[in-house]
Amino acid sequence: MITYSKKAMNNKLNPQALRLVGQPMFRLLEDVKKLEAKGQDIVHFEIGDPDFNTPSAVVEACIRSLRVGQTHYTSSYGLTELREAIIDHTYQELGFKPSLEQVLIAPGANPLIYFVIQCLVKAHEEVIVSDPSFSTFYSVLNFLNIKTVRVPLKEEYGFRMNPQDLSKRITPQTKMVVLNSPHNPTGAVMTPAEIEAVCLLAKEHNFFILSDEVYHLMSYGVKVASPGVHDSCRERTIIINSFSKSFAMTGWRLGYIIGPEFLIERISLLTQTIISCVPSFIQWAGLGVFDVPDEEIKAMNEELRLRRDLLVDGLNQLPGVTCLKPQGAFYVFANIQGTGMTGEQFADLMLQEAGVALLPGSNFGQEANGYVRLCYAVNCDRIKEGLSRMNGVLSKRLLTSPSLKAL
Repeated sequence: MITYSKKAMNNKLNPQALRLVGQPMFRLLEDVKKLEAKGQDIVHFEIGDPDFNTPSAVVEACIRSLRVGQTHYTSSYGLTELREAIIDHTYQELGFKPSLEQVLIAPGANPLIYFVIQCLVKAHEEVIVSDPSFSTFYSVLNFLNIKTVRVPLKEEYGFRMNPQDLSKRITPQTKMVVLNSPHNPTGAVMTPAEIEAVCLLAKEHNFFILSDEVYHLMSYGVKVASPGVHDSCRERTIIINSFSKSFAMTGWRLGYIIGPEFLIERISLLTQTIISCVPSFIQWAGLGVFDVPDEEIKAMNEELRLRRDLLVDGLNQLPGVTCLKPQGAFYVFANIQGTGMTGEQFADLMLQEAGVALLPGSNFGQEANGYVRLCYAVNCDRIKEGLSRMNGVLSKRLLTSPSLKAL
């Protein structure tokens, strides 16, 4: 039997394929599943998958559609009924009504990041993103070989993107700025004034704003602003959104985009080319979202707020750990520099010795090696268990090494 080295096989690939890095949270999840298969109990803080059941209105809408045979192709733009519902929802939430041709349905938000950048940004142009940032932005830009310009997010500024820091990085090659508020991985929420300042920069320097609003409905006592209100997504603003987080629908893979008509038309053709359309019964299920009582969504957000408070308070009691209280999403970004460990060392220690899965900050950028991200998508009992295990490991380490030196 002839065997080939990995290097030899890689030489057969398009060099572009070798630039693919994927999502670190899914790579870790694969490792965690292997440990669980061996009988180990793991507390999951690593992946943004809320443990709530999908609302019954969504499930029933899906079942009804299957029973009446809604299992055929739709337009690559998506169901007209769902797009119209999104238009009404946008008007209620943001105060503007996009046209039908500005709205397209997609299999989650992740592919839309690729579609937008592929359709808009040329090889010599630049895209500005926050550091840290959601890993898919880096992965897509790296895959497409587009220059990534990073704006460090400072803990003393609440991890919000500072428009002044952004303005220093704008060049004639700047084609797009990525905003994400509420933010993954830090949970930060930009203020309306900060959002407006970025919009003014976009108009002055003629660049696009790609606004990741997947967590728009998940905030705690603050107003979440959108850049889309400044041009109704008709000129330079593009909104990407998803039903995954706010409605506990991660496995349904359903999202949408609102943007200038000329761009959405191109994305519809790319959708035709790659996926044809989102399954029709999934789209009919999406219509059920708009029948979910407001009280049900408020109850989920209130439970998340309780979990956030529990996790943040507990982390701040751990040796060498400090943590800001985020205002949105369902992540905390804890500072572990006081432990003397890097984020990778801390995450590895917790997985191996505490049975706690979390992600090092370096998975989200170059500026966050002294941090770790924890997702509070698990219930309060599991949060308490995870904190107890982490405290046990760090306290033991403190006894053997008072300075908490690195591994």
